[in-house]
Amino acid sequence: MANMVIDNHPEFVFDWDEAKDAENQKKHGISFSLAQQAFLDPNRIILNDVDHSRDEARYYCLGRVLEGILTVRFTYRENVIRIIGAGFWRKGRRIYEKKNKVYR
Repeated sequence: MANMVIDNHPEFVFDWDEAKDAENQKKHGISFSLAQQAFLDPNRIILNDVDHSRDEARYYCLGRVLEGILTVRFTYRENVIRIIGAGFWRKGRRIYEKKNKVYR
């Protein structure tokens, strides 16, 4: 578990399953530790993840990390952001660029 302060909001706490983190790193090359940085982007976008919200609400955070737009899938439980998956996915980048009027 890691702690990070975002903007002037109270301290957010991040959590994740270590095995899921290792699987994500192998599959997408992104650690959940790095994925936290998407939440620091002042232009980040938070979207509902309606496809994966069966038992609890799930969300996407689209934010600039390194040289790209990272999509982070997460849930929010008792003031804890639990990261479920992350990757540099084209769809997330397109949504982010359109919303933030980024032109290539």
